[in-house]
Amino acid sequence: MLRRMSDEAPHAPHGPLPEGGTARPITRWGTPVMHRPQQKVTAYDDELRALAADMVATMYAADGVGLAACQIGVDLALFVFDCHDKDGERTVGVVCNPVLTLPEGKDRHLEEADEGCLSLPGAFTGCARPDVASVTGTGLDGEPVAFSGNGLLARCLQHETDHTNGTVFGDRIPTKARKKLNKAHEERADEYPLDWPAG
Repeated sequence: MLRRMSDEAPHAPHGPLPEGGTARPITRWGTPVMHRPQQKVTAYDDELRALAADMVATMYAADGVGLAACQIGVDLALFVFDCHDKDGERTVGVVCNPVLTLPEGKDRHLEEADEGCLSLPGAFTGCARPDVASVTGTGLDGEPVAFSGNGLLARCLQHETDHTNGTVFGDRIPTKARKKLNKAHEERADEYPLDWPAG
């Protein structure tokens, strides 16, 4: 997901994001790891924390609001995020093995908005998603975590959980729209070399 908000103090219900990581190159759509369900996190150790710190550094270097482990080529069901909701409140978090809950029936309302992906940089298109979402999972120490939100935060929680299931948002739009999306990315490819944003 793209477009990180300002630097106001974030809401961090399960603690701050890990720091001290190093930005890595972002993996692109078409790479096999992006298109298959990710392996569950089972080891909550220093290696996992270091990975999450690198993911945070990469997300910020790319000016993103969320990043999944597969987006730096790692086959683990894990994402980090720093995203605002409809009221402008920033929430930050780390979720391992996410489980997404969306409203059903009369409570389900779709919101059409432009969406982009750091793994297809420079391209945006409309994508309809439920306007509220909740995710549960575990944190970096294996403790239960839960996040809910509306607006861009709801979209982010859905987008990043999709990544852990091997789905890119291009899978959720019509073929014609996806072709336009790919063309927009290709037209700006020179702005995003393969080592971006680490280079």
